[in-house]
Amino acid sequence: MTKNQESPDPSGIRPRKASPGKPPTKPGARRTNQSVVRPAVNHAALAGAPAAPAGDPQITLRSPAELADALPYMLGFHPTDSLVMVAVHGEGGRFGGRLRVGIPADHGEWEDTARQVADCLVLGSERRGGKPDGIVVFLCQDPRGGESGQRVMTRLRPFAQRIRLACGSLDVPVLEALCVSGGRYWSYCCPDARCCPAEGTALSVPGTSVMAAAATYAGLRVRGSLQEIEGRMAPLRGPLADEQERALDRAATALVPKILDGATREEVGADTLDLARTVMRRLTLAPPADGGPCAEDWDDALLGHDEAASLILGLQDREIRDIAAEWMEDEEAAPALRLWRALARRCVGAYGEHAAAPLTLAGWVSWSTGDEPTARIALGLALRADADYRFAQLLHHACNEGLDPEDLRACLRAERGRREPRRKRAAAVTRPPGRRTRATRREPRPTAGSEQ
Repeated sequence: MTKNQESPDPSGIRPRKASPGKPPTKPGARRTNQSVVRPAVNHAALAGAPAAPAGDPQITLRSPAELADALPYMLGFHPTDSLVMVAVHGEGGRFGGRLRVGIPADHGEWEDTARQVADCLVLGSERRGGKPDGIVVFLCQDPRGGESGQRVMTRLRPFAQRIRLACGSLDVPVLEALCVSGGRYWSYCCPDARCCPAEGTALSVPGTSVMAAAATYAGLRVRGSLQEIEGRMAPLRGPLADEQERALDRAATALVPKILDGATREEVGADTLDLARTVMRRLTLAPPADGGPCAEDWDDALLGHDEAASLILGLQDREIRDIAAEWMEDEEAAPALRLWRALARRCVGAYGEHAAAPLTLAGWVSWSTGDEPTARIALGLALRADADYRFAQLLHHACNEGLDPEDLRACLRAERGRREPRRKRAAAVTRPPGRRTRATRREPRPTAGSEQ
């Protein structure tokens, strides 16, 4: 089971208790730069913003539908085939740590998975400052094989119950558990058919909700679905994969003996870095027409099988990979990210574990440039390719702990400066977007108190 634990939510989603005379509250709202919206509903209110300074208005979401609509903005992508858990803290309530894992296909794994994710989220929250006062659960899975969304909800109900029992055994109640499937949602906690009918309730049309408007205003992005993001780094299939595997076999026969031979190892490393720079220049001069699925096909057409094989084998050397990690900002970041994703797609057949290196580099560049959701996905894929890949383990942990990548960027800049003392590089006037200035850990908002 690969966990994708999220870092603290920068938007400070926060549930609140209802005021006297109103229905009891359940979690869910997001702090944004918008006015407070409090629609009246019969279902438990789903408020959710930390105390804000005067003049900094909030959005309040008060229904399970709005909570389900907020989920992609919490994660930065639409989760597919995923269990998502969000910790809730404080008497007033605020959303904290988040955790995402794939839903096990084997029902026999549900018990262990429920216990592990509950332990992970609760212990992680305690380590960061406090035991949660509640947890919100989402089970997201689209219908398969002709089944309906309602059938998905029924099939996953035992899993939801195991999660509720696992959290309860740790003295942390599940405040709400939603199943999201086929464009509808169901609540496992609300028995009232007037607000949570058996056939489910339709989700808002994407981009039309209060949450979508607030997120757009605040500059929050949803980068497609989890399946789409993973697909950009998934191995090739069909005849192209067969051709690439043959190229990898040829490269392994030619390069592995040289890599193992200390006398020629540096030569292989230099050739690998020179080739990578050549391909990055090629990618820079030929940007894709758009960022859709065709962008991957475009980049694949610009990279030959033998070139890809040589780069993949060369990046298995730790020192070469570390030098390549220096291409993480300014004009080098975009072509480097395209190259690492393209190389990950070329790790086919028996060379699946080799994807750990380019996937880790893709995760690092994404994190360095402020795209933390994609970074976590790429690093999770790297650990799926090789669970013992140390660089991916360290970056995944640091990203999930909310550390600032600037410390690592500074180390890489210093190392590059020592190795290339005469290289003239323009000093960055500003730091990459979304980064803090000096803190090494994400600090709480001054007004909100103190997480994938």
